Order: sequence, then C-alpha cells, then structure tokens
Amino acid sequence: MATNPNQRIEDELVATETEGYKVGEKKTLEEYQNLDANDESLNRWKQSLGIGQSTTSPANDPRRVVIESLALEVAGRPDVLLDLSTPQAIQKIKETPVTIKEGVEYRLKVKFRVQHDVVSGLKFLQVVKRKGIPVDKSQEMIGSYGPAVAPYEKKFLPEEAPKGMLARGNYKAKSRFEDDDRVVHAEWEWTFDIKKDWE
Repeated sequence: MATNPNQRIEDELVATETEGYKVGEKKTLEEYQNLDANDESLNRWKQSLGIGQSTTSPANDPRRVVIESLALEVAGRPDVLLDLSTPQAIQKIKETPVTIKEGVEYRLKVKFRVQHDVVSGLKFLQVVKRKGIPVDKSQEMIGSYGPAVAPYEKKFLPEEAPKGMLARGNYKAKSRFEDDDRVVHAEWEWTFDIKKDWE
C-alpha cells in the first residue's frame, strides 16, 4: 500500500508527551487576570507571563503567536537569520539554502510576539532529513507567555553541527511552533548545506 510522504513528515512532527503532565484547562486572558487575585505566588506567576500589563493587540491580525525570526547564533560572527515575518520571506527560506560550517557550535534563538491571549506550552519541533532519510528530530520547550507589546526572545540549548566528509551536503528541515492545545502557530520547510567553511 502506498503511503503519502507528507503524512510521514506530519507524524514525525508530533510532540513527545511528558509522562504525568496534564494540559490545564484553557482560560481567557480575563479569567487569568481574575484568578485568585489574593494569592501572592499565583500573582507572581501571572506577572511572569505578562498578565495584567497594558497591551493592545492588533484588531486586524487574529494570530495569537507571531514568529518573527529564527536565528543561528555562532560566537564571533553575525547570526544566520531566517526571516519568518511574512509568507514571502518563508517562501524565500524554502528556496535559498543556508550554509553552516561543519563542526561549529551554535544555538538557535527565536524572536516572537504574543497577542490577544495567553499561549501555554509553546514548543519548537523539527525533523531534518538527508536524501529523504530522517537524520535528526528535535523538540525544544519555549514556555508559556502572555500578550506583550515587545517581542520575546528565547535561546535554545547549544548544539554542534555535524562534521566530516560524510556529513557535508544538503539537508531539508521541516519546522513547527505549536502549543499545548496542538495549535500550530507557524510551520515551514527550509534547507541548509553543511560545508567545510562559511561562504
């Protein structure tokens, strides 16, 4: 029986569930603001999410999470930036491979905005393939955030690019940002080349 290759990618991007973790009941921003107003520790938690701050979300943009960019941060050189702010920018990423020097230590960092409502358990999922074969799957928890005027920035754990002659070549990645409610806030495909040196 033939299988749909896109379906396999979808299955590979399912988030890993933490044993014993239960997603809390969905609440509106107003419900969070009024929740146990006299509980000091809960109030500190709400402040950490930005709940209660004066924010105005754009009426013409219904998105709760807007991913502005994903960057590859390498010590001593400018960031390799993936602009995710518009559909045109995302299409350009798909068509233009990024070069990564083999063996370099890097970390990803995401810049995003939250508007209209609290987002719970935002996470980054990614599957990397080479010649159609999965070679890496990663999941990074970003956290829970409330609406804010200024964008948030989150840095991921450091990683090392593959190295050696066999590691060099072209890779295809499919990346996604989703939350605890399995709402997909951004999803895109991109390619990168592992090379002996930066270009």
